[in-house]
Amino acid sequence: MRYLKELKEGDNVSAIYLCKHKQAALTKNGKPYENVILQDKTGTMDAKVWDPNSQGIGDYDALDYIDVFGEVTSFQGMLQINVKRIRVCEEGEYDPADYLPVSTKNIDTMYEELCHLIKTIKQDWYRQLLENLFIKDEAFAKAFKTSTAAKSVHHGFMGGLLEHTLSVTKLCDYYSTAYPILNRDLLLTAAMCHDIAKTKEISPLPENDYTDDGQLLGHIVMGSQMVAERAAQIPGFPHTQLVQLQHCILAHHGKYEYGSPKLPALIEAVALNYADDTDAKMETFKEILENNQDNKGWFGYNRMFESNLRATRE
Repeated sequence: MRYLKELKEGDNVSAIYLCKHKQAALTKNGKPYENVILQDKTGTMDAKVWDPNSQGIGDYDALDYIDVFGEVTSFQGMLQINVKRIRVCEEGEYDPADYLPVSTKNIDTMYEELCHLIKTIKQDWYRQLLENLFIKDEAFAKAFKTSTAAKSVHHGFMGGLLEHTLSVTKLCDYYSTAYPILNRDLLLTAAMCHDIAKTKEISPLPENDYTDDGQLLGHIVMGSQMVAERAAQIPGFPHTQLVQLQHCILAHHGKYEYGSPKLPALIEAVALNYADDTDAKMETFKEILENNQDNKGWFGYNRMFESNLRATRE
């Protein structure tokens, strides 16, 4: 296929893209047209349908995969496609992986690594809970592998939730070696479970938006509920072990203003908070650098880091 990143001014386009956004508008003369944002895995591009009522423009909507015919032009220094024909595609005509942002790491390999770490959990209750979730529940495993970790900010791509969770778990594994006072079984179980409710908080790609449950409850509260539900399926699951696990999940954002209903009261909750924050910020900075490769100066102020950022000079 012809990826958006490969297009240049003057190119004729005949290809399938994801319609990420569609909005009706009027020209200064009152003539209707449509603003469209097309997407593939290389990025997005603006498009204009100047004659939406013409015979060549079929019925389509946002999040449809559409076969587009048009010409690449430049407006105010930005490329856009003037669309002449649109046809909605049927399932099987396209591979969603060509149109959605996806982890650069192999998803199956990452999941195998996470499952291997589950096997290292010595505490039987926690290991059973993790196996119930990640190994025995095929529906959950499928959702977990393909979910994003956020609508935006960091790991907002297919496999992002898995990549983030694995990174946080590996950081916590290191912490447990460097600081033997930590309960490794509790810490790693909490690390693997801290964002499990992202599978319910955020709708799947390409929509990738907050669900009603996500807006009303949030992944922190729902994550605590999910581990309680799984623990209830394991006869004799100790109350103390469950409450400590739930506390780590409820406190993993570290501060009330960051959405945590509880502040860390266990040393494992403190460790999880720092591991989560570290991975989120490293990924965010990495994505900023990747999106500013042509910028040799400063990138401007970033609210997360509360600083003006730039790349390291060689």
